[in-house]
Amino acid sequence: MGQRHHDGATDQVWAALGGAPELTQRLAYGGPPGLLPARLPVRALARATVAGCALAAAELTALRTGRPLPAVQVDEGAVATAFVSERHLRIDGRAPTSFAPLSRFWRTADGWVRTHANSPHHRDRLLHALGLPPTAQPADVEAEFAGRRAEEIQETVYAAGGLAVAAHSPQEWAAHGQGAAVATHPLLTRQPIGGGAPPRPLPALAGDPLLPVQGLRVLDLTRVIAGPVATRTLALLGADVLRIDAPQLPESQDAHNDTGFGKRSAALDLGSRSGRAAFDGLLADADVVVTGYRPGCLDRFGLAPEALAERRPGLVVARLSAWGDDGPWGGRRGFDSLVQVATGIAAVEAHEDGTPGALPAQALDHGTGYLLAAAVLRSLTEQAGNGGSTLTTLALARTARWLLHGLTDPEHGRTDHAPEHRAAAEPYDPDRYLSTVDGPAGRLRHALSPVSFDGGPGTWATPPGHCGADAPVWR
Repeated sequence: MGQRHHDGATDQVWAALGGAPELTQRLAYGGPPGLLPARLPVRALARATVAGCALAAAELTALRTGRPLPAVQVDEGAVATAFVSERHLRIDGRAPTSFAPLSRFWRTADGWVRTHANSPHHRDRLLHALGLPPTAQPADVEAEFAGRRAEEIQETVYAAGGLAVAAHSPQEWAAHGQGAAVATHPLLTRQPIGGGAPPRPLPALAGDPLLPVQGLRVLDLTRVIAGPVATRTLALLGADVLRIDAPQLPESQDAHNDTGFGKRSAALDLGSRSGRAAFDGLLADADVVVTGYRPGCLDRFGLAPEALAERRPGLVVARLSAWGDDGPWGGRRGFDSLVQVATGIAAVEAHEDGTPGALPAQALDHGTGYLLAAAVLRSLTEQAGNGGSTLTTLALARTARWLLHGLTDPEHGRTDHAPEHRAAAEPYDPDRYLSTVDGPAGRLRHALSPVSFDGGPGTWATPPGHCGADAPVWR
């Protein structure tokens, strides 16, 4: 496997995380070339976010062992395989359910719109907004959209609680109120919150494999891909991760089979007295809280970051959203596919016939997930010496902006996003980056984690269980 020892995009990530620049010298890159082909530098994004996460894990390992920083090897085959982990997943030989029939691009009277209707309630709200019956078929939606403007569809569906986004070019998004708001923020932010808390040195680490977050407890309040990828990574590295979901919100077991490795999953109704009491008991002993709901959604339960840090001094809080914390869309729901459409990525990746395209992976989700895990790891490292509570904030739209405008990728060799600059895919065998495990959900073929360092874990301690099946208690 060929070796490189410098990567400009990883330098950007590591600087955003506040890491010491000289530590990147311990990174090496190799593996098959030409993966995740696109006009945009998706491969560089994937490689850099994983590298930053692996380096943060190695840094925390060095702190807890008192040894030199372990070497970090980033294998691009492992990275590319993990960034489409949901596509490689098999449950007893069956491929998981993917996008629903009403989750797709639609031509409108003046352009294109993309909808997201994988969940039954989002499908119902979409059809209700369009004045269509619950039995409506894709052809009915197609006919309805053909006579409407994209922006009008977007706002009508949003007002009904559904999900639809009009396609923009990168220039149109830059002029949009939300695009302008996103542009005022860096890729990620890390800041102190709440009152001071004393330094909390972590116990010495030993054993095989080395697990840098062993003994730490993570409350996982995330859904879909980005947040669960982050907490799946923290579970790989030894954390006791307990995912909490509201019992009334539907969750795909297929999705959990991909992102639930190493975790436990409990259902808690935070609107009930007993549910809040159980959550408060968990929070009292938590080290990290990761949230992935739209800004303000959890505030009514007293779970705003500042409130969490006040109740649990020394807490590491990590929060992600689709569109960011401010701007006209700050409170809106969103998914990777919709952010690609709004920010202009779908226009850049358009097909020759003008149909909007997509990245070769849900790279905003996966990349933001690894950034989120890396930020938690770096916060734990700094907290051990400096104390305090910290808040990390990320957004899929910020990651999209980095991909479109800010990512350093000298290898990509292009100065624009013209169609002829789409990279060509090169064949590789993903099997070496896949494994099989038996668990409560059946026999799972799954992608291995691309986050690795010398002496670190190769896979998770446990397979996914059933959604909501675990007791809301720490191990």
